[in-house]
Amino acid sequence: MTTPSLDDIALFAAVAEAGGFRTAAQKRGLSASSLSDAMRRLEADLGVRLLNRTTRSVTPTDAGRRLLERLRPALSEIDDAVDGAAADADQPSGTLRLNVPTIVARYILPSIAARFLAAHPGIRLEVTAQDSFVDILAAGFDAGIRYEESIARDMIAVPIGPARQCFAVGAAPAYLERHGTPRHPRDLADHARIGHRFTNGSLAIWDFERGGRRFRIAPDGPLIASSVEMSLAAAEAGLGLIAIFEEVLADSFAKGTLVRVLQDWTEDFSGPSLYYASRRLMPAPLRAFVDFVKAIRA
Repeated sequence: MTTPSLDDIALFAAVAEAGGFRTAAQKRGLSASSLSDAMRRLEADLGVRLLNRTTRSVTPTDAGRRLLERLRPALSEIDDAVDGAAADADQPSGTLRLNVPTIVARYILPSIAARFLAAHPGIRLEVTAQDSFVDILAAGFDAGIRYEESIARDMIAVPIGPARQCFAVGAAPAYLERHGTPRHPRDLADHARIGHRFTNGSLAIWDFERGGRRFRIAPDGPLIASSVEMSLAAAEAGLGLIAIFEEVLADSFAKGTLVRVLQDWTEDFSGPSLYYASRRLMPAPLRAFVDFVKAIRA
């Protein structure tokens, strides 16, 4: 006996339940002739006749009836499993693991995550804030968020958060009263510059550009810290100038604890993107998040 196809077995059940090829074909979206071919193939594989065919009806033989009775529980289990999978697609559940830069974790992702999790209560989000670039798959993450220059070409990227961002430079009013206000990036050589060191050990370079002219300046000042909070507090205390994402300094500018300088030298750049490895067979939580991010930006 040749092992029969599961598809042919399912089609046999459909024909037997429908009482004819034409009705079963309509329900399955197939041709009656293809169903007839499948039944002949199944009978040949099993070496037994399963259906009595007349011009008016199709009924199971005794062997076919016994087979159908044993198949019904299994087919019911399969239907339940398929329905469950479809339900998971509609209401995905599980854990979504993201690796994101600190700036994104603090200022961009929280509002997006809150709305996403409210819409998908079956999903748990685990976020690791890390400024150094990592191999997200090797590290066990489903996806990452980075800026375009850090995303490998073989990854799929979807913009998330603001389309454009920029850096800002600020200093406390008392500091500017003592040392003057820089008007040009070259003036920074005479100013205290608070530096930021990433977790991978690299120092954030201050980048300025206007009219095709570019200046890159190392923040060689009295303080270098990996803590944004410490750097911001030091700048507000009058220790020196700070250059960082505009979002970090926005409240300080609004309160007047910092004054923005060199604004005409700080150009904007593309915002971050969610990136992942493949569109095929994506975990349900990741698929739901990708669809959500696309929808809120539409």
